[in-house]
Amino acid sequence: MSSQKLPTKSLVVAILLAIFLGPIGLFYASVIGALIMLVITAIVGFITFGFGLFIPYISVILWAIIAVNSYNKKIIELAE
Repeated sequence: MSSQKLPTKSLVVAILLAIFLGPIGLFYASVIGALIMLVITAIVGFITFGFGLFIPYISVILWAIIAVNSYNKKIIELAE
């Protein structure tokens, strides 16, 4: 493996993107997570006429936090 250090992702940026952009902001932390949450958000929004969207948005923020922490932990372990 090369001695080049991989950059970590910022937790603050991930949270802010998730808050302001919802599932689209989740692409910074997790592409697969963002695609899943886009579908779930669309379904929930359609079924509840938009009134139930706070539930997926909370999930998006939590997913962003977990994904960034997991990514950073892997990067740190690889660097050691």
